[in-house]
Amino acid sequence: MHVEKLSTDEPIFDPVGEAAELIEAGRALEVVARCEALLGRGRGGILTRVALGRALVASGRAAEAVENLREACHISPNIAEVCLAFGEALAATGALPAAIAEFQRATRLAPDDGRPHWQIALLWLEAGEPGKAEVAAEVAVNLNGASEASVAALRARAEGMRQAARADAGYVRELFNQFSGDYDTRMQQQLGYAAPGILRGLAGMLVDPSRKLDVLDLGCGTGLSGVAFKGLAKTLVGVDLSARMLDKARGLGIYGRLVEGDVEAIPREVDGPFDLIIAADVLVYLGDLERLFSGVRARLNLGGLWLFTTERGEAADFALGAKRRFQHNQRYLRSLAERHNFEVSSLIECVSRYEAGQGVESWAAAFRVPHMA
Repeated sequence: MHVEKLSTDEPIFDPVGEAAELIEAGRALEVVARCEALLGRGRGGILTRVALGRALVASGRAAEAVENLREACHISPNIAEVCLAFGEALAATGALPAAIAEFQRATRLAPDDGRPHWQIALLWLEAGEPGKAEVAAEVAVNLNGASEASVAALRARAEGMRQAARADAGYVRELFNQFSGDYDTRMQQQLGYAAPGILRGLAGMLVDPSRKLDVLDLGCGTGLSGVAFKGLAKTLVGVDLSARMLDKARGLGIYGRLVEGDVEAIPREVDGPFDLIIAADVLVYLGDLERLFSGVRARLNLGGLWLFTTERGEAADFALGAKRRFQHNQRYLRSLAERHNFEVSSLIECVSRYEAGQGVESWAAAFRVPHMA
């Protein structure tokens, strides 16, 4: 048992077992106070730092825990328990890639410990990677890091994710948070991303160039579509799941408002009405588009335009492609237009981007709300 003594008159403190029991009992603040007292007197060891980090996470102070445990990793970089606690703190702040990397480091330091494998499984599932989650969970249960019941529940969630009619919101958010740093360069220079320009070309044929419009940019990302449409906009509002992408868009200074949220459930504060709603390379993360079309239709003025791109499919209304992006067929898109009272102004084939040198066959659509309801 690892114990620490606060003073000659105070009881010993076990920063492993006793600390865990106190945290489990909802007494994390007591652990924080005792660990800080030990460390303040220069008497706490590395396990006291681990206990402090876990107690800070449990008391809602994950950012402080990250800093505390980052220092612990510098002091003792080769102790698996430190890596494990650091990974837990990183995960609590939403830093999924960094957390997974830390748990992977813990597996190398303690190859017989199943706990980091289970944490990896949970995070892969949160990131929308069911296959990777199941592989890690299998290792975890074999190393007694998770129960059979827990793994069975994870497998059920993973299967549900595969059958879902849209990409998991956590997966999309994490994907674009990771890509936010070099997104524009990657998309424009490496992938030949053309969707915003294609939609702007459609708009140029369908709107009065002398009129300024209220524009909603769904899945605005770093603002590439906003840049394409700012010349038409009287007001420009952007919505995106990724806070980091929104930070990039905010730096452009072209959006009057940026809202973090899911385009399938457009936030209430983005109530419109708008003259133009655009979604460039966004529908590929949604299979069933009924809810999205309903939300868009409710926010458009009479005569308003709904412009979007999506990857072209033929076999079914929608299907998940090899790159985990949904494809939609023409019949489905036209049926959606009919059900939600849109006129199909344009529905053309295009190449929205390139992958491995091959053009991605896509649809570019312009659907209009009739001038007479």
